[in-house]
Amino acid sequence: MQTSALPDLAHTATKPVHWLATAAAMAGVVALAGLLQPRTATATAPEERARTQQNAPAPDPAGVEFPLECGGAGTKVAEHAPGDLDGDGRPETVAVVHCDAGSGTPPSGIYVLTRGSGAAPRIVATLVDPADRKTVKDFAVREATVSANLLGYSSTEVPRCCPDQEEQASWRWQGDAFVRASGDLARAV
Repeated sequence: MQTSALPDLAHTATKPVHWLATAAAMAGVVALAGLLQPRTATATAPEERARTQQNAPAPDPAGVEFPLECGGAGTKVAEHAPGDLDGDGRPETVAVVHCDAGSGTPPSGIYVLTRGSGAAPRIVATLVDPADRKTVKDFAVREATVSANLLGYSSTEVPRCCPDQEEQASWRWQGDAFVRASGDLARAV
């Protein structure tokens, strides 16, 4: 005969009355939890959140340090415009910037600014790099599209005051980057 090392556990034998008592206790807990809900919810509806974000101000380009090599001349924000370019409900700012040369036609850069997790705006994209030696004309931001006419030079022999090429370009956010579309072929001015 085999003897068990464990004591007789009579309390582990379940009967239907035990299951009924457990179900009744759980129903009571659920009902009590339903009665103890907060009276007013503090969550913001998605539509209200979107309106709040749209009312947020676009980043101000005044305090941004743009990546231009200007010597001691400093930089100048020639134009800027706000727009929700990526569809997240928060406006970005697109800025046309060049060296503050005082005379001549310094090359421009087009930069997209957003408000980071802190209060200071930051550059998130460069649409036109000043190294491309283009001057920006007729700049606009409409319906999540940035557009500009880019003036350039066919050779180093062309005086820097008088660009002889013009190209229409636009940029639109697609996926996770700005995609550039050019107008008809670049044409001589």
